[in-house]
Amino acid sequence: MSYKEILHKYWGYPDFRGIQRELIESIGAGRDTLGLMPTGGGKSIAFQVPALAMEGVCIVITPLISLMKDQVDHLRKRSIRAAAIYSGMSREEVVTTLENCIFGGIKLLYVSPERLSSDLFQAKLKHIKVSFITVDEAHCISQWGYDFRPSYLEINVVRKLIPRVPVLALTATATPAVVDDIQERLCFEEKNVFRMSFERKNLTYVVRKTEDKYAEMEHILGSVEGSAIVYCRSRKRTREVAELLMKQNISATWYHAGLEPAVKDQRQNDWQGDKIRVMAATNAFGMGIDKPDVRMVIHVDCPSSLEAYFQEAGRAGRDGNRAYAVLLFTGNNDVHNLRKRISDTFPPKEYIQTVYEHLAYFYQVGVGSGEGVTFEFPMDKFCISFKHFPIQVNAALMILQRAGYLDYDVNPDTKARIHFLLGRDELYRLREQSYNENEVITSLLRNYSGLFSNYCYIDESYIAQDTGLDRNEVYQILQSLSRKRILDFIPRKNIPFITYLRDREDGENIHLSKDVYEDRKQRFEERVLAVANYAQNDRVCRSRQLLRYFGEKKSTDCLHCDVCLSHSSESNEDVRLRIRTAILELLSDRGKHLITELRKIPTKVMENEDDLLAEVLEGMVAEEELVVEGSFVSLPG
Repeated sequence: MSYKEILHKYWGYPDFRGIQRELIESIGAGRDTLGLMPTGGGKSIAFQVPALAMEGVCIVITPLISLMKDQVDHLRKRSIRAAAIYSGMSREEVVTTLENCIFGGIKLLYVSPERLSSDLFQAKLKHIKVSFITVDEAHCISQWGYDFRPSYLEINVVRKLIPRVPVLALTATATPAVVDDIQERLCFEEKNVFRMSFERKNLTYVVRKTEDKYAEMEHILGSVEGSAIVYCRSRKRTREVAELLMKQNISATWYHAGLEPAVKDQRQNDWQGDKIRVMAATNAFGMGIDKPDVRMVIHVDCPSSLEAYFQEAGRAGRDGNRAYAVLLFTGNNDVHNLRKRISDTFPPKEYIQTVYEHLAYFYQVGVGSGEGVTFEFPMDKFCISFKHFPIQVNAALMILQRAGYLDYDVNPDTKARIHFLLGRDELYRLREQSYNENEVITSLLRNYSGLFSNYCYIDESYIAQDTGLDRNEVYQILQSLSRKRILDFIPRKNIPFITYLRDREDGENIHLSKDVYEDRKQRFEERVLAVANYAQNDRVCRSRQLLRYFGEKKSTDCLHCDVCLSHSSESNEDVRLRIRTAILELLSDRGKHLITELRKIPTKVMENEDDLLAEVLEGMVAEEELVVEGSFVSLPG
């Protein structure tokens, strides 16, 4: 079948949109390919269609376990053979899945980047006929990107294991520097980039300056109907926002990485099913969430990069209808907080060395030992013991990881465990359990062995599927059975792990190279200051500012953002006055400036300003306020 026939057969669409066809034809021809597509641009079609057309298995690398599971479920409903491998699966489950790939039972295999370094995965991969590799969220491989993940560097190891297999890299957020870096790090045979405009005509960007962010948030949500996300910087703030909204009779809940998995699933489902209108969340929420009718995304705190802002704001209006992305901004206070993030994220090198030393004291690891040893890392206990603050400790550990001293696993997905405290005979004699409790016990006994002799790992999602309950109900039932001393239930926990990648050294010998520290700090500072500039710039259309940041030079005013609306009511005389003032400011250094510089003065908001600029220049020369000499302009005298 042709690509178009596959698209129509499995998805029902009459034709491709955007750059989908170009991407599909490029990877189908065996060329390494990079696609830049905004959120909602249809990235999945770009690799799923050629995967069905080509012989072999398409390996899809993505960091999002929830996205893996959702896409696999959707594909299977369309009778497409898909599978996923992720943390928490048993070795037997992983082996079975990989062998299905070897024998042709799978067309799309989703894996997390961490899985690529597994000896088992690499051994089986050599026997799989791979059609091509898809790298989703490809900006994560760039050390100059806003969301660099060391595990993505393992992709090149895989490329060496299966040479001559092309790569399709996809991302929704990449500056020109990151675009080049992605291709270099993925070892593209030649540069090959397809771009869709990042412009979202239906999405209105607004910066609302206010001293009372909560009051403004309530006002906005009261003015615009529909589903909404409110992004916050801290876990504590998400709860504050949700509780405040609930007091105003606006249905809301909160979401962050520290919640129990069953609680997160329940809240996400309630929001996606419109049982809850507003989700107050950290940036842990949203990636891979396919809810097209979000009408509003509000940021009560400034993000640390325009890439992150664009990604999060882009979750609004994916159905193509009018939607709003609002950044609440207090001015100097927010700018101060943004600048503070630079020192928080890159503490002094001496401090990082101190954290390394204190870590060794905490675990009692001697100099010259520790390589390969893994420890649980209770952040609170460590900080109390050595009088540190968590934000700086977290930053220090991330830098030590990049420098190759430690592996710092912030969100390990450890599986739940249970152990029956009663014997099998005692269990059968129990009569006081509810129907659902008996169903869960029966499912455990049917699906797992050794529960009476030792702790066994279980999958709450599987038990939920087996019993017809939802995951949150299973979790609560297991907690209840644990309280009754029928079994001991150890829930999944998100406590970080630290692994020494090399023997411990004296802290003073810790070397943080320029590319690990100074270069990264400079890039981070540039990204943070770009956010501050965006929030403070009330002269250039918001959409234009964002598009220019991502390298799109040609754009027009959106006519909907706060900047455009504020200037749409200006008369031409008002605009002439603004242009004249800006020219005098530019020339206030009493130096000579190229006339072309005047076209870059930060006043361009309205489409007719080029004509008005020429008029103002002629008038100022006629009034002898300016002197023009060849290609230069200056003040008289």
